[in-house]
Amino acid sequence: MHDEMEIMDKLIADMEAGIYEADDKLPSENDLAKLFKVPRMTARKAYEKLQDLGYVYSKQGKGSFVRDQHQRIPLLFSGNESFSRKMIHMGYDYQSRNIFCDPIEYNHKVYKALEAQPEERVFRIGRLRLIDNRPIAIHASYVAESMFPDIGRTGRDITSMFDYYRGKGYTGFESMKTLLSVTYPGRKERELLACTSLIPLLVVETGCLDSLTNRPLEYTRIMYRSDYFTYEL
Repeated sequence: MHDEMEIMDKLIADMEAGIYEADDKLPSENDLAKLFKVPRMTARKAYEKLQDLGYVYSKQGKGSFVRDQHQRIPLLFSGNESFSRKMIHMGYDYQSRNIFCDPIEYNHKVYKALEAQPEERVFRIGRLRLIDNRPIAIHASYVAESMFPDIGRTGRDITSMFDYYRGKGYTGFESMKTLLSVTYPGRKERELLACTSLIPLLVVETGCLDSLTNRPLEYTRIMYRSDYFTYEL
């Protein structure tokens, strides 16, 4: 493990120093094994971990190459425009797919954010965000049925919550307090985001208010693949 980390640290440092640039071919496993005086399998495992972390990609029979770390999507944490519109305005080939709409069990944090009573039903509407047909984020919105009585019937068709709110007559939106954390994907997240367990996920928890009445429209939990984004706060 120590030898693998030493190889990884050296290659990452060389990439960050510009010795290796995007799409450059990296040293072969044999060359690394000789350089670090380790078995070839150690060099192979180092490359496999770098690939899992998003630093390199491989071509069968040709070796390992540097993945472009600069082709990342700027992520803006503002609550007055939908994620969908931001991506489209920036010119990305963007898709949003509805993946679930289900009532949830009582959750104090969610119900408090929505100012919902314990006996009320709250629905969780999930969308998978894709750029260039690559899954990049899972977006879950929690909505009180008392605010939107048709959510149980129509929620499975929603791909943009802001478009849904505008259809209900809401035109101004403000963000609640935003909490940021980092986690690693579980089995379900790995399947949806097509990533390994080593790719950290940025978790954003926030909410959306109607700017006219200050009433909460939704509580939101989003998981972003950290290797696809840069962040602007």
